[in-house]
Amino acid sequence: MNLTDTLIPIYNLRKCTGATDFAIVRVDPFEILGKLQVPHRQEGYSANLLIQGRVTKFIDFERYTIEAPAFFSAGPEQVHQYDEAENAELICISFSRDFLINEMQGWVACWECMFNQVVMNIDKASMLELLTYAGLMLDEFNNDKPKKDVIIRNLLNAFIISTARIFKTPLSVMHMDASYNKLVQQFKNHVDSHFRTIAQVAKYADMLYVTPGHLNDVIKATVGKTAKQIIDEKRIMEAKRLLFWGDYNLKEIAALLNFENDSYFNRYFKKHTGHTPALFQRAIRDKYN
Repeated sequence: MNLTDTLIPIYNLRKCTGATDFAIVRVDPFEILGKLQVPHRQEGYSANLLIQGRVTKFIDFERYTIEAPAFFSAGPEQVHQYDEAENAELICISFSRDFLINEMQGWVACWECMFNQVVMNIDKASMLELLTYAGLMLDEFNNDKPKKDVIIRNLLNAFIISTARIFKTPLSVMHMDASYNKLVQQFKNHVDSHFRTIAQVAKYADMLYVTPGHLNDVIKATVGKTAKQIIDEKRIMEAKRLLFWGDYNLKEIAALLNFENDSYFNRYFKKHTGHTPALFQRAIRDKYN
């Protein structure tokens, strides 16, 4: 468990349903709003269909008012907090990376590439298409039939592909070479696990038994960013989350992200955002208070 997990709790929808790697539920957010009004992260990945009504929630440090029909997704590191719900009905799908078949695992390793907008309004025809897969998954999940996991796994893969097509995900992601797919997945997994303590591309390349140049070429060709940009963006995003949601001072955040000192953290943050951490914190909190 990371130190930040004690500040920002992790919720697991799958455990609430008695499941391990996959769960799908139809919910009225108003009924569970009290629990979700606490800032939290989610275990694994989630895809959500807002069938009717409206919800207002924070995703990281942005406040969204989402009106049906809409889709919104979440990765493991994102921080969420529901604010309001009005006549809303949601289908929530939660899954671990391991639940997916191998082809999809590489896509999810580049979750940000697929769903670069965490909230998307969709038309009725697109919602109907996604509800077709979601309805079949609900039926399988709620019934004890032979090989249900196999069917759900393939339906989930079809759901993800359908969503990616609706959102016009770049072909470079959808048609990723198998060897590239594996390397991107492994790199992303390592970054997710070690970004707080390791910031050098060469160290990740060593973990993957490739040269830094090859790693960078594959990441650039697939994601459109360098490996260093991926690492830096991850570290900056976590710093922003802690500045917005946490009660840590700059020295403590610098230590959590393994910077030599708060002065270096201050320069690093300003280089990548154009603002000092203190200015960002004051501006983003003033925006919503």
